[in-house]
Amino acid sequence: MIYVRSGEERGHANHGWLDSHHTFSFADYYDPDFMGFRALRVINEDTVAGRRGFGMHPHRDMEIITYVLGGAVEHRDSMGTRAVIKPGEVQRMTAGTGVLHSEMNPSDEPLHLLQIWILPNEAGLKPGYEQKAFDVKEREGRFRVVASPDGREGSLTLNQDVLLHGTLLGRGEKAEYTLTKGRHAWVQVARGAGTLNGVKVKAGDGVAISEEERVVLAAEEPIEALLFDLA
Repeated sequence: MIYVRSGEERGHANHGWLDSHHTFSFADYYDPDFMGFRALRVINEDTVAGRRGFGMHPHRDMEIITYVLGGAVEHRDSMGTRAVIKPGEVQRMTAGTGVLHSEMNPSDEPLHLLQIWILPNEAGLKPGYEQKAFDVKEREGRFRVVASPDGREGSLTLNQDVLLHGTLLGRGEKAEYTLTKGRHAWVQVARGAGTLNGVKVKAGDGVAISEEERVVLAAEEPIEALLFDLA
């Protein structure tokens, strides 16, 4: 079973300095049919104006993933972390018992990113931070794991039974993924257009996948996408 959540159907908020599209209910956008998918709770596609961003604010009991598509994020938090996240790098922050953080655009150019929230496997975890770079060649033409419960293949470590993969496909290329029986997938198309198991998809679309053995993403124009393998 495949369901395409069209990018045009997402919630939208434009605050001037921030243009945000919400795949699932978030802030003032509420849709009871789209509260999340399995443990996946938030996918926001944000464009942040130069020298602007999110000042210090709190989070708790959430696994937060930052995936940069263009520009850079300057991250600071109450754990003492100071870091810059660029395209090709993925950040995981465990909010756990509570953390304060800020995310700013240090450049005059726009920042384009995906903000992802995943429900943790338990409440009250110790806050933590992790960031890794994944070379373009590692993601070309295949699904490369970038976050997992056990940190497999050099991926980030998630406190949830979720395998997150990234892929970059050139025109005419495809990537295939096998889902274990009883598992589900969500594919978020960040750029480009093509087909997923023969169904047309494009940038901004999210695809819920259940009761399918194989996931085949084929690019009709260059694609960047994330695949979440979920219990």
